[in-house]
Amino acid sequence: YKGFDGEDLQGVLLKPAGYKKGDKVPVVVYFYRYMSQRMYDFPKMELNHRPNFPMFTSNGYAVFLPDIRFEIGHPGKSSTQTMINATQKLIDLGIADPDKIGLQGHSWAGYQSAFMITQTDMFKAVVSGAPVSNMTSAYSGIRLKSGLARQFQYETGQSRIGKSLFEAPELYIENSPVFFADKVNTPILIMFGDKDDAVPWHEGVQYYLALRRAGKDATFLQYEGEPHHLKKFSNQVDFSVRMMEYFDHYLKGKPAAKWMTKGEAFIEE
Repeated sequence: YKGFDGEDLQGVLLKPAGYKKGDKVPVVVYFYRYMSQRMYDFPKMELNHRPNFPMFTSNGYAVFLPDIRFEIGHPGKSSTQTMINATQKLIDLGIADPDKIGLQGHSWAGYQSAFMITQTDMFKAVVSGAPVSNMTSAYSGIRLKSGLARQFQYETGQSRIGKSLFEAPELYIENSPVFFADKVNTPILIMFGDKDDAVPWHEGVQYYLALRRAGKDATFLQYEGEPHHLKKFSNQVDFSVRMMEYFDHYLKGKPAAKWMTKGEAFIEE
């Protein structure tokens, strides 16, 4: 498939157990940046912050790992167009059911997935882990683990804005999903540990509250005492189960789990 700039790109497709040619199946897309090298990896039965690939392929899902490209200054829109092209390829091949495609990403990919649903309705459910939602507020924060200011990340690093907030405030707004929460039509599950040492966890709170204020279908999972990646095995199991239940509901039409319809207060008085 083509990247946003016409570059030839590729991805890895893990078909579900018992797949027969011509079957249109639900798909969970998992990504970060380049993923096609995983063609040669054995997907282990490990639990963490990402989908457990064998767990999904054993339950009727295909798992798609596409390569993603970015444009400096416009990482949100460029990665979105690349993802649309990649996912459309699966639809054109007759593999993906276009009404049953989910998206999952964490950290940098959590940001991308949170942004993508402000631009497209292609995905029917999204699970976004530890996303930055507001680049204007995250810019002058710190990474709690290293103590480094986050400004370098936007000016010269992974977030790919390429300029300071003072030089190009419009780019920080353009690439921040919180400013476009009213455009979202996709159900989203946001996951954060409240001791996140890389991304301020209130970035997730901002997006969740903006989505709820706009009347959108949004759920927030807070794991107490957890850093950027879930460390406690019990929480890894919990999140893996909830992620499957979430996609099962929105992609397969299964009844919503109780936790999806009846939340818990942040603080019980």
